[in-house]
Amino acid sequence: MTIGWALLGVVVVAGLGALGAFVAAPRRRALIAGLSTAAAGSLGGLAGVAALSGRTFSTTIPALLPLSEASVAVDALSGLFCLLIGGVSVVVGIYTIGYFGGGHAGSRSAQGLLPLFVAAMILVPAAGNVTTFLVLWELMALASLALVLAEHRLRPAVRDAGVWYGAMTHAGLLAILLGLVLFASKAGGESFAVLRQAGLSPTVRSLVFVLVFVGFGSKAGLVPLHVWLPRSHPEAPSPVSALMSAAMVKLGLYGVLRVGLDLLGGGPRWWWLLVLIVGGASALYGVLQATVAVDLKRLLAYSTTENLGLSFIGVGAGGMFAAGPAQGGNRTLASLLIAAAVLHALNHAGFKTLLFLGAGSVLRSTGLRDLDSLGGLIARMPATAALFGVGALAAAALPPGNGFVSEWLLVQGLIHGLPGADAVVAVAMPLAVGVVALTAGLGVATFVKAFGVGFLARPRSKAAAAAKESPMSMRGAMLIAAVVCVGLAVVPAALAPALTRVLGSLPTVRDGSPLRGGVTLRLEGIQGSMSPLLILAALLVAALLVVALVRRGLPRRESLVWGCGGTRLDPRMEYTATSFAEPLTRVFDDVLQPEKDVDVTHHAESQYLIESVQYRQRVDDRLENALYPPVLAAGNKVGAVLSRLQNGSVHRYLALGLTGLIVVLVVVGLTA
Repeated sequence: MTIGWALLGVVVVAGLGALGAFVAAPRRRALIAGLSTAAAGSLGGLAGVAALSGRTFSTTIPALLPLSEASVAVDALSGLFCLLIGGVSVVVGIYTIGYFGGGHAGSRSAQGLLPLFVAAMILVPAAGNVTTFLVLWELMALASLALVLAEHRLRPAVRDAGVWYGAMTHAGLLAILLGLVLFASKAGGESFAVLRQAGLSPTVRSLVFVLVFVGFGSKAGLVPLHVWLPRSHPEAPSPVSALMSAAMVKLGLYGVLRVGLDLLGGGPRWWWLLVLIVGGASALYGVLQATVAVDLKRLLAYSTTENLGLSFIGVGAGGMFAAGPAQGGNRTLASLLIAAAVLHALNHAGFKTLLFLGAGSVLRSTGLRDLDSLGGLIARMPATAALFGVGALAAAALPPGNGFVSEWLLVQGLIHGLPGADAVVAVAMPLAVGVVALTAGLGVATFVKAFGVGFLARPRSKAAAAAKESPMSMRGAMLIAAVVCVGLAVVPAALAPALTRVLGSLPTVRDGSPLRGGVTLRLEGIQGSMSPLLILAALLVAALLVVALVRRGLPRRESLVWGCGGTRLDPRMEYTATSFAEPLTRVFDDVLQPEKDVDVTHHAESQYLIESVQYRQRVDDRLENALYPPVLAAGNKVGAVLSRLQNGSVHRYLALGLTGLIVVLVVVGLTA
């Protein structure tokens, strides 16, 4: 199947699936929505595989869009993201059949819009000109906004999340629009082929890059534009959360790679130092917030900010080394770091799909997202617990998880950049290594908490004690995601040809294959190798030896666990998510600034006798509280002033329109 027919199939299947889900009876909606989502994802994945195998595709459809033409152009970079989005969509589509079925039917809009959302995401990286890209980006944004709001009748928090998401996604769109329109106007055309050949002044190039980085960074959830993630991901239906976190946010990374390293052809080192700094801040802040979060889906949302931050560290460092010999450039390290960033995006898509689907399975069974109220699920939902554990191991970047492989590559690229004589590189690379190391350590604590508190020990609520395993289609989808994670962990070298073709589509980075090998993963041009398969084998042998020694070689005796003088442990004695994170909360108190409250209730007979003590601790998003209230207050004041202009006078409206036209003409004349 050619790339063009596959993409056409995505549109047709998604359209028919959406129509069928909207008009079908409630009991059939989940099946139609799930199958059409999976089918559209499969076709998108096939297009991606074809592009990564060396094929390209381009076409234009005149007069399809107002004042422009629809343009499609697929290369290896587009293909990789089509494959990523398509793979996530297949798993989510299968999962949707069980999630919305069996008496848990979701809203008509949620199921009908799901395949359209998938189609828009797949087509975004296939756009070949500015207008097509912006139209598809906006369709994706509108579909995702409607999906976030799908359950607004059930919880008031959904509406608040929708408002935040709508505002942030359209603010990001505005930045992208301004940057790309400025780019196209100066280039004399809007097709990507024309933009690549444009000779822009350094000032215009830098302005374009900063604008698009702000816009794409907001979609990727980079700080301080991340505030929509921890609000919208928990409130959206779990299949939607998985698509947004595992697939949609990656398009922010795609945009920076496409515009910064392809269309603009790279740029000065300060561009990429900015990307590196923002990525590092996002990784650290995201993992800190995830470490103290008690809402399981909110924890996973902040983890997305962390992992996208790690990918942007790779892009920033790679862009610095790709800046040229005069600026301390090193194409070998640039290709390795960009490859590590892209591979980490693929790995994150795999394990974050698995984790969000696992969280959805828990939510569907118990109605709970609060880790403090869960526990004991490993006995009641063993398949979900085991599969969530695979995702947690990968997200913690511990071997043999797939997150370990890409973070190891990232650290290798950063460490080998240390001997450079350039002062900026000599300072930036050690700090970046420290950020990655600290992030990895905190990530382990985060997912030990998520799995240990949520699935082990005893249930801390009636809902957790009554939990039941999810339907077969949900478990099957999670199993597919787990198998993909294991495959990415054990044989990452299989992706070397695809990564080489992706790098080949970025002219400022192109430097051959940064990876090679089969069982052993070897780095080209620098010293470094690792064998994930041998690491896995060694861990399995060690585990089997421990089991054998415990069962045969060591004496055993059974006795009651010590419990402060009691004979039986009570759920109130267990660690909660809050208590588990308390030491780290104290260590990072200046950054997190938790709010603590103690309520003491005295006996009615005497104020000296205490009846009960209640302790509450809440950790809000400090960046959100510091930055956004002043912006919102200023916006409200401007809105109040502008509302006075709407007095119903046609003469005033005509005068305002004429004034706006004059301003536009003056600006265009000055910039021409």
